[in-house]
Amino acid sequence: MNLNNKTIWITGASSGIGKSLAIQLSKQNTKLILSSRNESSLNVVKELCENPENIAILPLDLEKHEEMESKVTTAISFFGSVDILVNNGGISQRSLAEETTISVDKRLMDINYLGTVALTKALLPYFIEQQRGYFVVTTSIVGKIGTPFRSTYAASKHALHGFFDSLRAEVHKYNIKVTLVCPGFVTTGISKNALTGDGTAQNTMDTATANGIDPDRFAKLMMKAIIKEKEEVYIAGAKEKLGVYAKRFYPKLLSTMIRKLSVT
Repeated sequence: MNLNNKTIWITGASSGIGKSLAIQLSKQNTKLILSSRNESSLNVVKELCENPENIAILPLDLEKHEEMESKVTTAISFFGSVDILVNNGGISQRSLAEETTISVDKRLMDINYLGTVALTKALLPYFIEQQRGYFVVTTSIVGKIGTPFRSTYAASKHALHGFFDSLRAEVHKYNIKVTLVCPGFVTTGISKNALTGDGTAQNTMDTATANGIDPDRFAKLMMKAIIKEKEEVYIAGAKEKLGVYAKRFYPKLLSTMIRKLSVT
């Protein structure tokens, strides 16, 4: 994949991984469409990027599934095309399953899973018509391994793997590609914004998150995975990566280890 002159649409672009990825991609002679709910923060990111004249701002709320078709029309109108959609927007969770209300479970699925699927489905007919396209999806290591305090967050990320693995097989004939990017701990505000059992934000940063991968380094590795058109990539610390392989080959041992975790 040559990124030169490609139009790339990034959700969740106002902070964290999305912000860092936008800055890195702006150095590659790309045209960018930046989306999130926070328009003022998107404009700040735009000014941090190179060639801000090649960057468009498109506010978007992943909970408003019914708006996705009109958002796609607007996105295409900015530069006349969309080549890559980076489905990066989402929200995390920090609460025990028994203490989490069903409304919080629903909100996590509405944003992380259904919001991403709704936007993908809205753009898919355009990609099919063009006979090319590329979906990049930020999932999580917990999209492979469920851990304490993240039951529905893990479920939403597992669901993305199921959907996009299936989609990849269906749209291969149209030259449409799919890359699933699985972060481990990354030093972003995701844990501060994570939902607790009653739907309020945690408002504190996890120790593991604070000690995670720098988002700028993560963005560079994610960009390399996009260029190489990887089907699935784990960008994480050694322990998180080891967990993925332990799940595959030693699932009972991993289950025993996870029961002893107190990851908050």
